[in-house]
Amino acid sequence: IQTSQDARFYALSNKFDGFSNKGKPLVVQFSVKHEQNIDCGGGYVKLFDCSLDQTDMHGESPYEIMFGPDICGPGTKKVHVILSYKGKNHLINKDIRCKDDGYTHFYTLIVKPDNTYEVLIDNEKVESGNLEDDWDFLAPKKIKDPNAKKPEDWDDKATIPDPDDKKPEDWDKPEHIPDPDASKPEDWDDEMDGEWEPPMVDNPDYKGEWQAKQLDNPNYKGAWEHPEIDNPEYSPDDNLHLRNEICTVGFDLWQVKSGTIFDNVLIPDDIELASKVAAE
Repeated sequence: IQTSQDARFYALSNKFDGFSNKGKPLVVQFSVKHEQNIDCGGGYVKLFDCSLDQTDMHGESPYEIMFGPDICGPGTKKVHVILSYKGKNHLINKDIRCKDDGYTHFYTLIVKPDNTYEVLIDNEKVESGNLEDDWDFLAPKKIKDPNAKKPEDWDDKATIPDPDDKKPEDWDKPEHIPDPDASKPEDWDDEMDGEWEPPMVDNPDYKGEWQAKQLDNPNYKGAWEHPEIDNPEYSPDDNLHLRNEICTVGFDLWQVKSGTIFDNVLIPDDIELASKVAAE
């Protein structure tokens, strides 16, 4: 599949028999080749549940997974890994850089039943971790204790001014002084031009604001850390990996410059199979 017209939105989908990833891995893999020296455009796929109306698929259509590269100028060259949870789309909290050359690259997402994941590019792992840690699906386990406050006598200043240090008597000098080399122009008329004043220049003797030397503070206690407590809103979920029944894979893209080739779309539960296909 290749995009063929510049500055266009693209929407293409394919429906299949629905499946569940309950108790088994979910692998999303496909290849992308940007033949056009892409400057701005998406290269990702979306997986939809069985409620999708393919004739009305658009950018706001709910999806289960959005995965793949996205490029726009020098500032955006990332791999999206967006997962839906309780009706809301959650972006991964890590930056994964995508390939931006004109060669074919395989992108692979593996979501496992133990709530771990891996992202591979050309069969090489580029990111991995735990779903709970790397997405904001759940409320945080810990929160700052709302009843805790920094003690009034807590001294968090590492240094203090030396009380015995005194400002030198000759310290205060003006920042600017009249230019000693300036002279009143010969054609200056005091009655017409007013009293002549020499222009001001930086004073080489100006030392700035005086500050006393700093000493280690004997009462320094360090930075105060707000104590944390268990968050009553936190509720673990062993099924973060579990998707609604998936029935459709689709491309919903915008490309400024067309020419991207998509191929080898594979959605198995066999990790070794996906690796073998990418290697071939």
